[in-house]
Amino acid sequence: MRNTPLLPPWETWTAGGARVPVGGHEIFVRHDGPADGMPVTLLHGFPTSSHDWAPIVPALAAAGLRVTTLDFLGFGASDKPRRHSYSVLEQANLVEEVWRRSGTGRTALVAHDYGVSIGQELLARDPARVSRMAWLNGGLYPDLHRPVLTQRLLHGPLGPLLAPFTTRGRFGATLRGVLGRELCDADLRELWAGASRAGGKRRAPRLLRYIDERRSHRERWTAALEEYPGPVLFVWGPADPISGAHVLARVRTRMPRASVVELTGPPAVGHYPQLEDPAAVTQALRSFLRP
Repeated sequence: MRNTPLLPPWETWTAGGARVPVGGHEIFVRHDGPADGMPVTLLHGFPTSSHDWAPIVPALAAAGLRVTTLDFLGFGASDKPRRHSYSVLEQANLVEEVWRRSGTGRTALVAHDYGVSIGQELLARDPARVSRMAWLNGGLYPDLHRPVLTQRLLHGPLGPLLAPFTTRGRFGATLRGVLGRELCDADLRELWAGASRAGGKRRAPRLLRYIDERRSHRERWTAALEEYPGPVLFVWGPADPISGAHVLARVRTRMPRASVVELTGPPAVGHYPQLEDPAAVTQALRSFLRP
């Protein structure tokens, strides 16, 4: 287990950005790096937030990139409205509005977990808007997605009843179950701070409807993934039980021209490459984003 905390405190990370009005809600947005740097937008996963990217953002900014991170609606420091019909399509709308407000034109995209579905939707809408595309572990192919037991329960009919009883301990145990390399307790506490803020744990059943959206948009999103004409990179943890080596095997078959960085270790990386091996992820992204 890593004993030294990797993440800055939640309050420090959020102090570096602002909640801005987007689509009728307050959305947390950060911009790091030079204003005239090449744009890159980082899309986070479920159930955490843009805080996931904190270990790699400084190095990308120091390389001259203009890094945009945001918390999707229902996550982190963004609004978490009750009884809201959260959808990937709406989240993609919010990303486009953040780009409009910040004057971002073409941008590179880096997507992880939940964010890969938003990335696929953005590619399906306007592939020319994306200058290059990097993917970290996520359910790119719905038939290969293997949600853990907690996700299956929260996504099921008992989800709304079970969600309020989620604790920091259960959150940490679930997260550790998908990692190939351990995170320290301090980092798990910081991730929980964002996930649980403003009743966040109660939003999980609604947010998990993205699993259904992946199935309903399967053909469109798969085509967007495989037919994207720009440079593509996969930075992948093969020890991930949700979207690990079995997904990468299909990627190599379907997208032979893509670059692949497989984080085999030892020990092999799991579901959160940017947290489990930030140095390797940073190196791969810097080389890819600044060719």
